[in-house]
Amino acid sequence: MSQFEHFRRQAKLYLKWHREGRYPAAAAIRSLLPRFRDLSDVQILEQEFKLADAQELVARKAGFENWEALKKGSSDMSTSSTPEKEPFLALSEPQLFVADIGRACDFYTSKLGFTLRFTYGEPPFFAQVFRDGARINLRYVDTPVVDTSRIVPEHLVVATVVLDHGIKKLFLDYQAAGVPFFQQLKTEPWGSRAFIVSDPDNNLVCFTAAP
Repeated sequence: MSQFEHFRRQAKLYLKWHREGRYPAAAAIRSLLPRFRDLSDVQILEQEFKLADAQELVARKAGFENWEALKKGSSDMSTSSTPEKEPFLALSEPQLFVADIGRACDFYTSKLGFTLRFTYGEPPFFAQVFRDGARINLRYVDTPVVDTSRIVPEHLVVATVVLDHGIKKLFLDYQAAGVPFFQQLKTEPWGSRAFIVSDPDNNLVCFTAAP
């Protein structure tokens, strides 16, 4: 299969996922198509979304301004020995294991100020919450996946959220909301300021800011 044919199939997949109401597709649409940027996942999935929109999404995802540019670029690449661009890691989403999806979602939204992006399954066994650029995936398990009795507690930090600014205010907000802390706000030996919260499943999430 040619590279351009691969892109064509990707566009058709995004169109199909939008019609099926898949929230990860909505997240991709919002992040790559400016006209959808201020809409929620539900609003995006309710909007008309054509093949041309899906093609533009795939083009932008591949680093091109539009579909025609991608089409030309794909043709050029197929006849050129120019090496591919260096990989760029755009986003990381830690996955936390929880015993109750509903309880975990409620904690991250009502206590930590995150917003529920989606849940999946009936009953739900997977969910994602986000706040600004931070995303956390929540995965249901019926038994613990880590034997905590064999690990030093402070080594059990499962996610780190890095702030550009405002870490003291966030700590005070969480303190006022009654969030359980594993570690109070402090300056670490390497200069960054950090605090660690504990969720209902004893997952430790570190919030930190550079010096």
